[in-house]
Amino acid sequence: MGTTANKDNSKQVSFEQLISCGCGIDVHENLIVASINNGDDRTIETRHFDAYTSSLTELRDWCKSQGVTHIAMESTGIYWVPVFNILEDDFEIVLVNARHVKGVPGHKTDKKDSVWLSKLLISGLLKSSFIPPQDIRTLRDLVRYKDKVIATIAAEKNREIKLLESCNFKLSTVFNDVFGVSAQKIIEDLIDGKTDIDSLMLHVHKKVKADREDIRKALMGKMTPTMRSLLRTVQKNIRNQENIISDLDVLIEEQIQKYKVELDLLQSIPGVGRDTAIKLISEIGVDMSKFETDQHFSSWAGMSPGNNESAGKKKV
Repeated sequence: MGTTANKDNSKQVSFEQLISCGCGIDVHENLIVASINNGDDRTIETRHFDAYTSSLTELRDWCKSQGVTHIAMESTGIYWVPVFNILEDDFEIVLVNARHVKGVPGHKTDKKDSVWLSKLLISGLLKSSFIPPQDIRTLRDLVRYKDKVIATIAAEKNREIKLLESCNFKLSTVFNDVFGVSAQKIIEDLIDGKTDIDSLMLHVHKKVKADREDIRKALMGKMTPTMRSLLRTVQKNIRNQENIISDLDVLIEEQIQKYKVELDLLQSIPGVGRDTAIKLISEIGVDMSKFETDQHFSSWAGMSPGNNESAGKKKV
């Protein structure tokens, strides 16, 4: 870990100081560069830390010893998260979008990122991104992962249908739901090598609307041992993913309990079910004071289209 004093000899840009002492942090995968600024360019101190927890704790203690009250850093990939987790209890953290920083007149090079951030921070020129509290972030991780698992199941089910089609078993033509009880029993028999059509027809429930002769035609396919093994593997993966969703549902239910009132209120909105309500809470939390107005919220949610217009001409 090294310590260097920085002197900025480039063109100076003067800003009014609003924060007595702040720290700008440039976050990389394995390197954290932090600059503490109290408004005097001659006393800006920069230190380098690695990304391990012990080093981030040193960063926290150093900032506290120097009287830092605010910290600014860019939202670089996922690398800002562990830094944020260590520092959030002791400082007001301004997590900024790199695009917004570039929009502030002055200078910004990789070498001076942390110094420039510290200057913008104490001048009050940085706008913080919305970061929900820890428990909401945990809920968000669970809900987003569940969505990923659901997408995986959908992809595996599509793969199963394509495998059946490639073997000329046209189950998707005669069954509304290939993953319903009747169709799945037939598929299980096919995987086990049972291809007698009369035996397979015994699994067709009386409520299935398709013509029985069409179903018999749909079952006249040919499946190799390798394809049976592949189908068995796909089905096993689907069951495993469904078990993961069951585990996630338990964790989500535990995490959402403290927001039961908000959950019930959201479900009182027509068209908003329990899953949607949980997803809303996981993404925006329950503290709407984080958004200045409803217009700010709709803009953050991406529901306010931009109006790129200049001199009366609209630009695409």
